[in-house]
Amino acid sequence: MNEGTGSLRDPRILLPFLLITLIWSSTWIVIKDQLGPDSAQSVPPIWSVSYRFLIAGAAMFAIARIGGTRVRLDRRGHGLAALLGLFQFVANYNLVYAAEVYVTSGLVAVVFALLIVPNAALARILFGARVDRRFILGSAVALAGVALLFAQELRAAQAAPNAVLAGLGFTLIAVLAASAGNVMQLMESVKARSIAAMLGWAMLYGGIADAMLAWAAFGPPVAEPRIGYWLGLLYLSIVASALAFWLYYRIIRAIGPAKAAYSSVLIPVAAMAISTFAEDYRWSALAIAGALLALSGLVIALASRRSAMVRPITD
Repeated sequence: MNEGTGSLRDPRILLPFLLITLIWSSTWIVIKDQLGPDSAQSVPPIWSVSYRFLIAGAAMFAIARIGGTRVRLDRRGHGLAALLGLFQFVANYNLVYAAEVYVTSGLVAVVFALLIVPNAALARILFGARVDRRFILGSAVALAGVALLFAQELRAAQAAPNAVLAGLGFTLIAVLAASAGNVMQLMESVKARSIAAMLGWAMLYGGIADAMLAWAAFGPPVAEPRIGYWLGLLYLSIVASALAFWLYYRIIRAIGPAKAAYSSVLIPVAAMAISTFAEDYRWSALAIAGALLALSGLVIALASRRSAMVRPITD
C-alpha cells in the first residue's frame, strides 16, 4: 500500500478535525441527559439510538442532495453500508449508551481514547498502513495522559466495582466496533463510493436494526414528552452524527484511521473543559497533568510526516 504525505497540519484537515473534536466533546452531556430524563416516561437507550440514526440517515441524504452527490448504491455497496452500520451505528453506540448506565460519561470518553490503538493496529495488519516513530512516541505520551485522566475519572466515579467492570467492558467492545467501522474506510471498495451515500445508507440500516432490537427488547416506540430530549436528539442526529461522521470519514480517507483517532484522545480534555462551564467541573492536579500530557502527545505526533494511507479529501 502506498503512503502519502497528508498531515493534520493541513488546514483543510485540521479545521474539520478540531470541529468534530468539539462536537463529539459535547455529546456526552447530551447523552447523559437522555439516559436520565426528569420525566417518568424514560426512553430505553436503544430506542434513543434508533431515533438518532434514523434521523441522521435522513439528514445525511439531505446533505448529499445539497452537495449534488448521488446516493444510489449497487448491491455490493448496500452490503458494505449494512456492515458499516452494524459496526458503527448498532454495536458501537448501543454499547456506549449501555456503558453510561453503569459509569460516568467522563470515564467512557476517557476509555474511548484507546481507539487510536486498534485503529493503528488494524490498519497495519489488514492494509499494511504504517506510521512513523514520532507518531508512536506522541501516541505513547498521549495515552500516558489518558491513563492519568482515567485514574481521575475512576476516583470521581464512586461506582461499585462490578458496575465499573461492566461499564468498562461495554466501552472496550464499543471501541473495537468503532475501530472496525473506521478501518473499513481503507477498503478500496468503500473508497470507490461516496462517503455521503455510504453513511446515509449505513445510518439507515443501523437505525432500522436498532429499532428491531429495541422493539424485541422493550416493545413499541416510547415517546418522551420533554422538549429538551427532542432538541438533544436533533443535535445528536444532525450535528454529532450526520455532519460529524461525514467530516470524520473524509479525514480518515485523507490521513488514515490512526491519526484521525487522535480526536478521541482530545475529546476527554475538551469534554472536561466544557464540563467546567456546564457542570462546574473542578480540575484536580491529576486531571491537569493528564490533559497536558495528552496535548503534548498530539504536538509530538503532528510533527510526524508519514500517515497511514493518504489520499485527497473528496466525497
